[in-house]
Amino acid sequence: MVKQTAGRDALGEFAPKFAELNDDVLFGEVWSREDQLSLRDRSLITVTALMSMGLVDSSFQYHLTTAKKNGITKTEIAEVLTHLAFYAGWPKAWAAFRMAKEVWGEESTSIEESSGTEENASTEEGIRTEDAKSDYQKELLFPIGQPNDGFAQYFTGQSYLAPLPASQVGIYNVTFEPGCRNNWHIHHAKSGGGQILVCVGGRGYYQEWGKAAQELHPGDVVNIPVGVKHWHGAAPDSWFSHLAVEVPGEECSNEWCEPVSGEDFEV
Repeated sequence: MVKQTAGRDALGEFAPKFAELNDDVLFGEVWSREDQLSLRDRSLITVTALMSMGLVDSSFQYHLTTAKKNGITKTEIAEVLTHLAFYAGWPKAWAAFRMAKEVWGEESTSIEESSGTEENASTEEGIRTEDAKSDYQKELLFPIGQPNDGFAQYFTGQSYLAPLPASQVGIYNVTFEPGCRNNWHIHHAKSGGGQILVCVGGRGYYQEWGKAAQELHPGDVVNIPVGVKHWHGAAPDSWFSHLAVEVPGEECSNEWCEPVSGEDFEV
């Protein structure tokens, strides 16, 4: 029988009925019906459902970790996600693979190794992430938006994207969870082009190739010329948001490069 207490631990006083349904019904009854479906099969169904909906967040990572615990191998999850890509969407698959690689990766630290009880720690972490996201949104003038799945392959960690209404210049609010950053990249253009970052929340970093990283705070503005290799993202202990303003130009494009190494990120 699957035992779960995360609902009561996190929401027992605030939403006791939800906590009861989560702990006793979803996990205590549905997940425990192994005479009908094995835990392995239920993990495959759950991963498929979450990826299809685009919910590749901390709850998805928890269920990937559970799938690994329930016997799904790295080869099998890779084949499952590859198959799903054709039905659920290619960007969703990229985002899912990023998390799967962390869970099944040789150097990754599994959730069960960092906590005595995998189910409790993972679910509580998911709830804390959503709570932190909700609290952070209250500080912003702009919406956090949706998971940035279309560019997930170019990010380490979870980011969000919210296009802002604009008829002349493209403006996007980009939000990074703590520790999230994009890969090194370069903006190109035949003429004009480049990007301007207007920091609107949290604390983050910006670094150009060959230079020291600079810390960013709300109100800071970064002008990024064409041809400069750079990256930007959140500090390890803080959410971070900036408006990304696309400078008009001719034949503009982005060149995505290697991920930012842990050594470079320790600024």
